[in-house]
Amino acid sequence: MYRYYDAEGKVIYVGKAKDLHKRVAQYFVPPERLNTKTRILVSKIADAQFSVVDSEADALLLENNLIKQYKPKYNILLKDSKTYPWICVTGGDFPRVFITRRIEKGKGNRYFGPYSSVMHARNLVDFFDEMYALRTCTLKITSDAILRGKFRPCLKFHIGKCKAPCIGKISAQQYDADIDEIIRILSGRGGEVIRHYKALMAEAAERLEFEQAQLYKDKLRSLEKHYAKSIITSAADTDADVFSMVFDGGEAFGNFLRIRGGAIVQSLNLGFRSQIEEEQATLLSTFIGEIEDKFGELSREVIVPFLPDVEIEGVTFRIPQRGDKLALLELSAKNAKEFHFNSLKQREHTDPDAFRNSVMEELRKALDMKELPRHMECFDNSNIQGTNPVASCVVFRDAEPSKKDYRRFKIKTVVGANDFASMKEVVNRRYSRMLAEAPDDLPQLIVIDGGKGQLEFAHQALAELGILDRVTVVGLAKRLEEVIRVGDPYPLFIDRNSQALKVLQRIRDEAHRFGITFHRNLRSKAAIQSALREIKGVGEKTEERLLLHYGSVARIAAAPLEELSALVGADLAIRIHDYLNKE
Repeated sequence: MYRYYDAEGKVIYVGKAKDLHKRVAQYFVPPERLNTKTRILVSKIADAQFSVVDSEADALLLENNLIKQYKPKYNILLKDSKTYPWICVTGGDFPRVFITRRIEKGKGNRYFGPYSSVMHARNLVDFFDEMYALRTCTLKITSDAILRGKFRPCLKFHIGKCKAPCIGKISAQQYDADIDEIIRILSGRGGEVIRHYKALMAEAAERLEFEQAQLYKDKLRSLEKHYAKSIITSAADTDADVFSMVFDGGEAFGNFLRIRGGAIVQSLNLGFRSQIEEEQATLLSTFIGEIEDKFGELSREVIVPFLPDVEIEGVTFRIPQRGDKLALLELSAKNAKEFHFNSLKQREHTDPDAFRNSVMEELRKALDMKELPRHMECFDNSNIQGTNPVASCVVFRDAEPSKKDYRRFKIKTVVGANDFASMKEVVNRRYSRMLAEAPDDLPQLIVIDGGKGQLEFAHQALAELGILDRVTVVGLAKRLEEVIRVGDPYPLFIDRNSQALKVLQRIRDEAHRFGITFHRNLRSKAAIQSALREIKGVGEKTEERLLLHYGSVARIAAAPLEELSALVGADLAIRIHDYLNKE
């Protein structure tokens, strides 16, 4: 174990290594070989101390404890402060079973969990209440209090929801037997309880005690129904711990599943944040250490997506390739991805700046860009059989629309419905002007709404302007939402649930909306012009006066001749009235 201290004697980093000299030396190399955050850490180191422990497992636990004690600035830190629900089985006479988020040690209580879903915990407690009719009151029930008749049964007893231990309707031995079964189920040993009831049912049937046998059969059915929902692998004897992680820049989102008898008995999501660049194996080791600290020793078999950077005696780390164990790892990975997604959605409201940076970083990685796409522009063409051809350019800054920067274009040099040539014209016009007026404001990412043809012509325009080395340009096709890149024969498919794809879809849809609106306005204006301008004597000024007064061509057609005459004169009013009503 080693610890770095700053000039004030404060611990700023805690680490572990098999070869201490080799590990520490990695920090003290020429600065250009370190990333920015690690260079900052090294610049703060004023002293270093180390400790020797017997095993890697001890080093992992000691590192975990020291991080919690000192909270070093540059270590991997837990970033999820959520309190998860546990199921508590109280100590003493006639224990209660309930959900809690607070663990109180030293009271003889037993805790099971934590459960990442409070609904799962509630369903379990409801099942126990229905199956065993446990007490939910907080009365201090003792043998002496029962003998003295200190208590009266509550409503739950009268409706069959409680066995009323407060008045001696169930003995302490019978009640404790029920609690023992609950503990076995919570510990993942539900199969034992099922086998026990099968044996009791068979014995009662042999003694011709059919009513008792039926009671055992009813309990057996309830247990099998519940246990069937809990089993998540066909190998009912599977006991393992499963870890998976999703990485997002300096953050990691992990899921842990504890499997007993093929059923999930514990599930936990944890998030980690690292201030310096850490290996994924190190992050996984930190996650494993945190789980071991919370729940005690690990299972003999631990299923992981890749190997951690520690070895633990008595524990086998396995990377499954097929079968039930691969299915367990995939289930855990699905939970980790969902946790990552929900964390980002929550951050969208609580910390929008961090959320937008995360989305842009995800997009940068997906498109293999050098810079964050803080400034994005998207182009779309609109025309109907070559009429009123237009194009739109929408602008996003920091993943949000910048509507004041939107631009609309009428196609000037292209005749007919030629989307490819229209795209080249618009891109050329947009960036020729930008190079002349604001050359430092070029976007990092240009998105073309369309396929390979539109993208190729946009690429040609950028090449002719000499700015291809300053921007990234991609096409986004609608059919499969694939990203197309010039020179790459294979489209790029970004995860459909990723925020990166969502921001690309959003800017594409906004460009389409903006372009369609402009195109509709032009068509409407052209229709109005063709209806009024074809009338002899109606020019631009007369058309404007009529539309301002009546608001539409339909209202002009329905206007009385006297009103029209007052506006444009008697002869012209008659021509307008006759023409529009004839039409």
